[in-house]
Amino acid sequence: MRRLLNLVVLLLVLFAVETVGAREFEGHAIVQDDGSLLIKNRVVHLHGIYMPSTNRQCRSRISPLRCGERGILALDFLVKGFITCFEQNRNTDGSISAVCYQGRNSFDPGIDLAAYLLERGWALALPNAPFEYHALERIARTREIGVWGWQVDSVTPPFR
Repeated sequence: MRRLLNLVVLLLVLFAVETVGAREFEGHAIVQDDGSLLIKNRVVHLHGIYMPSTNRQCRSRISPLRCGERGILALDFLVKGFITCFEQNRNTDGSISAVCYQGRNSFDPGIDLAAYLLERGWALALPNAPFEYHALERIARTREIGVWGWQVDSVTPPFR
C-alpha cells in the first residue's frame, strides 16, 4: 500500500510539471460555500473533481464560526495564504477551472488542493480528471474514508 501511495505522489509531481505550460496565476484565496475559490475577483473551480454533499459541520473553535459541508471545511482548513493556480479552461459561466496548489514555490511543488480532497475522500474524480486523481479516489474508497465511510446512494456530478 505504501508503495502505491509513493507511486501516486510521484505521478502527481510529474503531472504538476506537465501543467507548467498552462496560464499561471496566484493570489489570496477565499473558499466559497460551494467549494470554489475566489482569487483576485475570479471564481476558480478545482479542475477534475466534484465535491458531493455531506453533512454540514461547524468549526466552533475558530472565530468567526465557519459552517459548511465537510469537504469545504477541509479545503478551508488547507487554504491559507497565497494559492498558485494553473488555468485548464474557462467554464460557460465565466469561472475558471484550474489546478491549484498551496505553498508552491521554487523549492517546493506545494500541495495539490484537488488531490488533497480526493486523498481524504471529500471529492470525486470527474471523467476528464487525470488518472492520478482517479487513483487517489480509489485509494480513499478502499480505505473507506470521507464520503466512502458510509453508504453512497448515487453521486451525479454536475457538468461544467
